[in-house]
Amino acid sequence: MKRTLITLIMAFFAISASAQNPDQALARVRYTYIHIQDTTQKDKPHKENMLLVTGKNASVYTSYDKLNQAVNAKKQIEEQLKNQAGSSNMKIEIKSEMKSPTTAVDYFFFANEHKMFSKEKLYTNYLIEENAPQIDWKIAKDTMSFSGINCQKATANFKGRNWIAWFATEIPFQSGPWKLNGLPGLIVDAHDDKNEVKFEFAGLENVTADDAKNASDGDQKITMPNGTVGTLKITGLETNTVYLGSEIKLPTDAVKTTRKELDKLKAARDKDPQGFMQAQMAANGIQGTFKRGTSTPTGQPIAKREINNPIEIPEKK
Repeated sequence: MKRTLITLIMAFFAISASAQNPDQALARVRYTYIHIQDTTQKDKPHKENMLLVTGKNASVYTSYDKLNQAVNAKKQIEEQLKNQAGSSNMKIEIKSEMKSPTTAVDYFFFANEHKMFSKEKLYTNYLIEENAPQIDWKIAKDTMSFSGINCQKATANFKGRNWIAWFATEIPFQSGPWKLNGLPGLIVDAHDDKNEVKFEFAGLENVTADDAKNASDGDQKITMPNGTVGTLKITGLETNTVYLGSEIKLPTDAVKTTRKELDKLKAARDKDPQGFMQAQMAANGIQGTFKRGTSTPTGQPIAKREINNPIEIPEKK
């Protein structure tokens, strides 16, 4: 099983990601994402804190909760590596405090190039490139203020839903949450007409020159039994470099692939998560065991998310 996984993993490394010009990060926008993913439990919507980092041409949209989870996991790993320095068989366990899964996919939008990249991290960052969606917005005269930001209304049918968006012409960015983009101003707030999916504005801040200093690398340096220094990448956890620095750019180690090929790799991971991680470590010359906690601090298992109402509704044929 491990040999098969390693072969599948290494097969991706011959493919390189297309280069896109980095853009200066100018603002960070926070949203509260509320989504009724299971229509049998409308009183229990999925809620998550999200982050949009935007510049004049590019933006990246990710889970703010996922970033915070990575920060906490990094602290746990650093402590365990310190305590097990020199061990010939390291054991790493990450205890997650998240009661529900975070959004796995991040979206990079490049307006001038009309490109969008969907990124998922399975030890390695994988990218799926596509043309940015062209949304046929209808701009209305209605206005509304969100935390003192004056916005104008726009509507569109997109990915099977009728969307109502509020954008700020005084903030001249073409981006917004998720795949919503293309208005003459930042999309501050958006929801579908059934209120099943909402992106509620939760704050905005400017990016400062000091932010580049605060961006950190998520790869962990460890001392191997023979005294050499190796690198341990944290599966499923994000680094701060792409999201909290002063530039918006694709990960430098990203591998471009197709949805079909990525689905194969994810199926292998889901079938045997621990074996998948062991294979990933072995492929990088690291020996040891890896265990990721699957329960909350109270000992209850993390709830598996049931989705019968996805954000993108397939068109009926």
